[in-house]
Amino acid sequence: MGEAIGQSLPIAVGVLVSPMPIVALVLMLVSQRAASNGTGFVAGWLVGIFVLGSGVALLADGAGSGGEDPPVWAAVLKIVLGALLLLLAVRSWRGRPGAGETAPVPKWMAALDEFNVFKAFGTGVLLGAVNPKNLLLVVSAGTTIATATSETGQQLGAMAVFTFIASLGVLVPFGIYLVTGERAATLLEGIKAWMIANNAVIMTILLVVLGVKMVGDGMGSF
Repeated sequence: MGEAIGQSLPIAVGVLVSPMPIVALVLMLVSQRAASNGTGFVAGWLVGIFVLGSGVALLADGAGSGGEDPPVWAAVLKIVLGALLLLLAVRSWRGRPGAGETAPVPKWMAALDEFNVFKAFGTGVLLGAVNPKNLLLVVSAGTTIATATSETGQQLGAMAVFTFIASLGVLVPFGIYLVTGERAATLLEGIKAWMIANNAVIMTILLVVLGVKMVGDGMGSF
C-alpha cells in the first residue's frame, strides 16, 4: 500500500490546493448557515472523491491492472489524462486576468448564502469529483493506485489516505472555523481573496506539473 500512497500523493496535492472549492467553502462559512452548510460541503467533498477514486481503482483492477507489469491500456490512459491536464493548464493560463484587472468570482457563488445543507453537500460532491480538473486528477489517482497494488483492501486504504490529503485544502479552513467560530471571518476572507487573485497561476503550475508527470509515467510503462 505504501507504493500506492506514494505514487498518488503528488496528485492529491493537486486536488488539495484547488482555489475555487476553498473559496466556495469560505463563502459558506461566513453565511448565516455556516455550521450546517460547511459540514455538508466538506462531507460531500470527501464522499465524492473517495467514491469516484475507489470506483476507478476497483474497475481498473478488475480490467487487469495491479499486476507486476501494468497493462498497455493503463499506460495509454495515463498519457491521455496527462495530455488533458496540460490542455486545462493552457486554458487556465489564457483565462487569467490581465494586468490591473480583478479576477472575477463565478456568478453561481452568489447563491451560496441561500443554500441549505443538502445543496451544500451536492456542491461538495460536484466540486470534489465532477468538475473537470478534479475529475481528471481523481481518475488519475484511482488508476495510479490500481497499477501499484492489486489488493482491494490496500487500494481502499490508499484511496482513503489520498482523500484525506486531497481534502486538507477544505478541512483546514473548516477546522479554523470550528475552533474560532465567527472570529475566523477575517482570516477566512483573507484566504478567499488570495485564492481568487492567484487562481489562474496556481492552477496552471499544478496542471503542468501533474500533466507532465502523468505523461511521463505512462510513457515509462512501455
